[in-house]
Amino acid sequence: MSFSAEWLALREPVDHRSVSAKLRAEVAQAFTQSDSLRIVDMGCGSGSNLRGLAPVLPQNQHWTLVDWDAALLSHARQALSQWADSSSADDETLVLEKDGKHLRVNFLQADLARHVEHALDVGIDLVTAAAFFDLVSEDWIETFAKAMAARKLPLYTVLTYDGHERWSPAHPADPAMNAAFHAHQRSDKGFGPAAGPAAAADLVRAFAQNGYGVQRDSSPWNIMRADGALLADLARGAANAVRETGLVDKAEIDSWLSARVSAQTCMIGHEDVFARP
Repeated sequence: MSFSAEWLALREPVDHRSVSAKLRAEVAQAFTQSDSLRIVDMGCGSGSNLRGLAPVLPQNQHWTLVDWDAALLSHARQALSQWADSSSADDETLVLEKDGKHLRVNFLQADLARHVEHALDVGIDLVTAAAFFDLVSEDWIETFAKAMAARKLPLYTVLTYDGHERWSPAHPADPAMNAAFHAHQRSDKGFGPAAGPAAAADLVRAFAQNGYGVQRDSSPWNIMRADGALLADLARGAANAVRETGLVDKAEIDSWLSARVSAQTCMIGHEDVFARP
């Protein structure tokens, strides 16, 4: 499953302000004695997770950005070059300078549904991801946790959808729409039946069973009218997902959507998880 570069750009400012400051500080503290760090970012999209996390990591960073979508990997290279204070190329490696940090970035096209171990076998210190694990299955999470444990690798993942939503003002169709959206969330996104809202709990359980210490914290989106097109696009995306399920009457979906594109606020619940062997 892939997302458009336009959607990822729209959500990036809200993503960055929503992550748990508490867990991000824990991650920064865990590597404070390191001069350099090797990081793999799974399902990297346009590189937003790197842009959000790089400022709190050591001065020298070597990132491997992994995604199946070649177009998004190309877009990530371009977006990161524009974000950096300076950029250059060393063969296939993108070399960036940003706010005193030195980053070397490689891009790996890989099918994480079938070959996740390929992404883990590149000599790394930290695996990270954003808005990824609610798309994969419980079985995939269990397999992934075992692969991570075999390599004694820590995981820091942010913005895993937890199923909680609250729109204002309320609408009579909210419960039916939310239930249908969750049914769509649990459909197969290429990794087996998706964990959806249960993903954070599945992650905590799977890593704890493999001997990890696991911390979790909430990271909700709190979206306002000032966030512009994001609120309306979020409503349209949810309505389209619900239509695919056939669980809610078309007129009810249309009524809900008409109200939601002009909603005042919306809270979408997420969780962040930091797991260490």
